[in-house]
Amino acid sequence: MIDLNLIIERFPAFLGGTDGAPIMSTSDGLQLTLELLGLSLAFGLLLAVPMALMLVSRNKWVARPVWLYTYVFRGTPLLVQLFIIYYGLSQFDWVRDSWAWEYLREAYVCAILAFTLNTAAYTTEILAGQIRNTHYGEIEAAKAMGMGKWLMMRRIVIPSALRRALPAYSNEVVMMMQSTSIAGLVTLADLTGVARRVFSDTYMPFEPFLTVAGIYLVMTFALVWLFKKAEQRWLAYLAPRKH
Repeated sequence: MIDLNLIIERFPAFLGGTDGAPIMSTSDGLQLTLELLGLSLAFGLLLAVPMALMLVSRNKWVARPVWLYTYVFRGTPLLVQLFIIYYGLSQFDWVRDSWAWEYLREAYVCAILAFTLNTAAYTTEILAGQIRNTHYGEIEAAKAMGMGKWLMMRRIVIPSALRRALPAYSNEVVMMMQSTSIAGLVTLADLTGVARRVFSDTYMPFEPFLTVAGIYLVMTFALVWLFKKAEQRWLAYLAPRKH
């Protein structure tokens, strides 16, 4: 039988309460998961836009480094990337002696860095694909208006690519949200970290992890609904015309 009293009693801890335990970060539970997701997506998108432009460049010295970066980060598990950043960088004296060590020794910063670099790689490929698929009519219309290359990129190509990338990017956001569950493996008390803490206190694994599964399911539905609304607004011109 499921112990509903345990779920109700410990539910505030999953939403961000400390439940009497020491705080491992600026926040716990759902609050920490949303922080990790929001910051990594924001930083990742900021990195992905210029890198997508570099990736579609005809200059191989500009495009190849970005291709290598996306190949490495898309070809290796996110968990391995997180462990390399959190545990691996501390092995180098020059890292520990640098100004960056003040931040890299924190699990919170390492998790955001790993998630940012990972999602930036996927988002770069998504945007680059949409930039390459920009309709030639839009390009010709921009040239006819006398737009230069960079003005055309800023006003026509990039906004159009961002809109058309919404369906693929929504999948990346959902996958990134679910991937934040590994943050607990580097001592952070995200949703799964809180679940493990409740399990260690009560020796009841089903209730805490069932609660986490329910929260992730609700967040997935919310993200899918938001992106569907965004697609209906910004991709309406691509919808089939009704006769």
